Amino acid sequence: MTLTGVIIGAATFLTIGAFHPLVIKAEYHLGVSCWWMFLLVGIACIAGSLVVSDLTASTLLGVVGFSSLWSILELFKQKERVEKGWFPKNPKREERQKR
Repeated sequence: MTLTGVIIGAATFLTIGAFHPLVIKAEYHLGVSCWWMFLLVGIACIAGSLVVSDLTASTLLGVVGFSSLWSILELFKQKERVEKGWFPKNPKREERQKR
């Protein structure tokens, strides 16, 4: 019996669960201008998944990498959700944008 599938499944579930609030917090505090951070993390993790020889670690790096890239799209969608009033705006960031 092997636990690799269960480990990868659970880690994928937790990764997606972690990126959801991360995107919300990033948009609230930094706005969509932080999209490049998600890009760098995504590229680094995907590159890491190509060089790591352990199958489980390589898979998990790939999951984190592609979740990070998907978060770029979600960051811009989060901005739209904030504009619709579904999520609160950051009043401090709003003041900086008006200057």
